[in-house]
Amino acid sequence: MNDHWHKILVVDDSHTVRHSVRHVLEDAGYEVIEAEGGLEALTRIKKKGMPHLALVDLNMPGMDGFTFCKKVHQFSDLPIVMLTSVDDESTVVQGLEEHAEDYIVKPFRKAELVARIKRVLGRMESYAYTFDPIIEIDERLAVDLPNRKAFVNTDKLSLTPTEAKLLYILIKNAGRTVSTEYLLQRVWPLDDAFEDRLHAHIYRLRKKIEIDPKSPTYVVSDWGKGYTFPPRVKS
Repeated sequence: MNDHWHKILVVDDSHTVRHSVRHVLEDAGYEVIEAEGGLEALTRIKKKGMPHLALVDLNMPGMDGFTFCKKVHQFSDLPIVMLTSVDDESTVVQGLEEHAEDYIVKPFRKAELVARIKRVLGRMESYAYTFDPIIEIDERLAVDLPNRKAFVNTDKLSLTPTEAKLLYILIKNAGRTVSTEYLLQRVWPLDDAFEDRLHAHIYRLRKKIEIDPKSPTYVVSDWGKGYTFPPRVKS
């Protein structure tokens, strides 16, 4: 996907930092959305849909960066890059192990910032579907990830955090098989999770969104490999 189509959410309480980052990223071809804190960032996601990546400060009033990461990862597997002045080893390790794909210490170097974002995006597949707040899968199914809702015909169904995160990953990789190992790693990064746990959540998700859970059309098993979500049908 061309960089021009990548949407970056910049979460920082400093207007100066946000302005500087916006200038650098827009010059590199990215679309930028700004938020001055975690709460505003979550609101913007609900209104504007999922970004491709979030660049997040750590120390912010109201909701710090790690709390924002926990909140957004309750309904997605959004790639996070921490951009903060906090550089003690324990915080960096915590950020990388629990929340973020990368950790950059301020003051940042422009070319390095762009290179690190490009590297993270290069490892992450991008949506085949739109980035609208409500993702229209087909005439029967739509998904509102930030609010953890699925719309099946006229029914509005609640999704658990795990179900929403699974859907995010599968929709993001629509048309490709997502391996069982990858799903276990991304959904439960801090746990020693096993296939039985994943299968139980897939079973419950299918019961909510499939016409026939025993013959699924959305969350399709690729036996011995993983699961596949149908690719977007272009109109």
